[in-house]
Amino acid sequence: MALVNRPQGGNELRIEPGGKITAAGTQAAHIANTAALTGGEAPTEAEFNALQVKFNSVLAALRGVGILASS
Repeated sequence: MALVNRPQGGNELRIEPGGKITAAGTQAAHIANTAALTGGEAPTEAEFNALQVKFNSVLAALRGVGILASS
């Protein structure tokens, strides 16, 4: 059974456990988890900038496999 399949006559795409979405055969690079902000305080500028970089990496990965439009 294929790890990625489309049920016959269906309009959905299923990814089975162990399956991967790739762009031209290449899986997007790992994006490390962010450290949780604790104490209910606003993030510092450095923490905000680090989160922004990670978020932009997630968006780039989604665009890279065609889940999001490029513009």
